[in-house]
Amino acid sequence: MATTHWAKTRTEKELIDDVTALFASTYDEKAAGVWAAPGRVNLIGDHVDYAEGICLPFALEQLTVVAAAGRNDNTVNIVSLLPGEEEPQRTSIDLEEVGKGNPRSWAGYVVGVIWALNKANALVCKTGMDIAIVSDVPVGSGLSSSAALECSTALAAADVKGASFRQMAMYPVIVEATMRAENDVVGASTGGLDQRTSLYGKKNQALEIDFLYDEFRYVPCNFEEHGLALLVADTNAPHKLIDGQYGSRRGLIDGVTEVLRKKDGTYRDFTVEQVLEMLGKAPECSDYDVYLRRVRHIISETRRTKNAVSALHDGDFAKFGSLMVESHVSLRDDYEVVTPELDSAVNAALSAGALGARMTGGGFGGSIIALVRQEDVEATAASIREASHTRGFAEPSFLTAKPSRGARRLS
Repeated sequence: MATTHWAKTRTEKELIDDVTALFASTYDEKAAGVWAAPGRVNLIGDHVDYAEGICLPFALEQLTVVAAAGRNDNTVNIVSLLPGEEEPQRTSIDLEEVGKGNPRSWAGYVVGVIWALNKANALVCKTGMDIAIVSDVPVGSGLSSSAALECSTALAAADVKGASFRQMAMYPVIVEATMRAENDVVGASTGGLDQRTSLYGKKNQALEIDFLYDEFRYVPCNFEEHGLALLVADTNAPHKLIDGQYGSRRGLIDGVTEVLRKKDGTYRDFTVEQVLEMLGKAPECSDYDVYLRRVRHIISETRRTKNAVSALHDGDFAKFGSLMVESHVSLRDDYEVVTPELDSAVNAALSAGALGARMTGGGFGGSIIALVRQEDVEATAASIREASHTRGFAEPSFLTAKPSRGARRLS
């Protein structure tokens, strides 16, 4: 009988030991400290962070940790051992060479943050660093491994190189710097949902983030005390946001947003039909259907997220679950970011009795989440695994997600 693969989650001490050992063996010196940032899961509200919408994420227990020390030149040396890697990966980059579109590799998430913090005059000392990275956040899973890497690097840089702002004033600067690194350097478009969650996460709290007003509030979120669990199934289908699919959708919505701003309005002020009329899109237009579906998702997803927050407050998990399913259908049919692997996993979870299930993150691969009774976790995972096997998909991996603390220094 096939066994279910559960993602590895180390304790803080194990992570500290592993990253400091990697640092010492690579650089033959002692790190100045260890910093951590979590991945995130988005309960509902996907693809609306860049459309002045509302999202409901929380920070995961799974962490990316960085050990670091300062340098007197402009070189950033990086060694990493990430999930799925058997041997450490090494690279060195001169900060003078970092800029728009360079480097576009995974190293861009690290040096891009340092570069962006320097551009914002947020660091007292603008020289390079020696960095070691280990992580339990699955890569390419739609759980924001990139944001975890960016935020842990940013905290390390702020401490090692000296921050120009006090901590609470520094966090908004870090959000902007991490977004700039991802958008400008790596070229993977982001609206800031992931970075905010990784920085501000709290135990047993989700974040209701309102991107229209650039504010958030904490929402109590403890599924365990209600006999429930949030199961995450990573389909292990490739999850890449730099292949143009994410960018094309964002470009369309950014254009619509600008039109609405000229009317002193937002997506919350108009119906889909009114928005299309403002755009001059009539049913006979060749792109009418695409605009209709994309805008309909933005408007309906923001409304669903507000309703989901209310359901979470009220402990109405049946309602919460139904909203998850509605969100998934909208992301599949209107926004068209759901792959067959994601849809198969959602359907398998629902068939196994989940209260709700949906894809989470940017889509085009990655993970789904399912709200299940605690006693049904193993059976639901088995159902998803069997469905994937039947259709010839990659073997999925699993974890249970609990709202946890945000980015912090560990040692």
